[in-house]
Amino acid sequence: MNLLQEAELHELYEMPPQEKQLYVITDINGLNWVLRKINAANAKLNEIKSLADAERERINAWEKKVSAGLISDVDYFEQKVIEYHSHVLANDTEQKSIVTPYGRVRSITNEAQPERIDDEVLFDYVVTNQLPYVEVNTSRKLQWGELKKTLKVVQHGNEQIVVDENGQAVPGVTVKPRTTTFKVEVDD
Repeated sequence: MNLLQEAELHELYEMPPQEKQLYVITDINGLNWVLRKINAANAKLNEIKSLADAERERINAWEKKVSAGLISDVDYFEQKVIEYHSHVLANDTEQKSIVTPYGRVRSITNEAQPERIDDEVLFDYVVTNQLPYVEVNTSRKLQWGELKKTLKVVQHGNEQIVVDENGQAVPGVTVKPRTTTFKVEVDD
């Protein structure tokens, strides 16, 4: 942010809130004044964002640095707990959980079950053996972009309607009124 932008912001901060609320652009000089204020505010916002991003990076690096040893310790001790529970479970298959005042260890045993590894081979198998496990997708989808190119908005009495290329009114379609939008672009 340069000194001119700082001066613009200072002038803006000094302006009473009522005057800001009532400000009206009446000529090119007024427009230029407003665009200078927007430019200065955007420069300040960019400074704030840059500082915040730098601090976030610094904090994230610090967090990673101080957490690394603790994460390593947790992983190591969790492995020791698993080894102990495996040993207990080998001697007593009913000991599926162990509870202490500071936590609990549980074991869950899943039965063997099928898992897909090659969908194409599996699909060929199902088709070849005429098994009823093939889904046929018959959904319809409207190609709105292509249809819209053929439609027109026409005046019909006091209202506008949408018609097709044959002049027939198209049901299920409404007219979105004409709108004007504005975009303010300020140079850096």
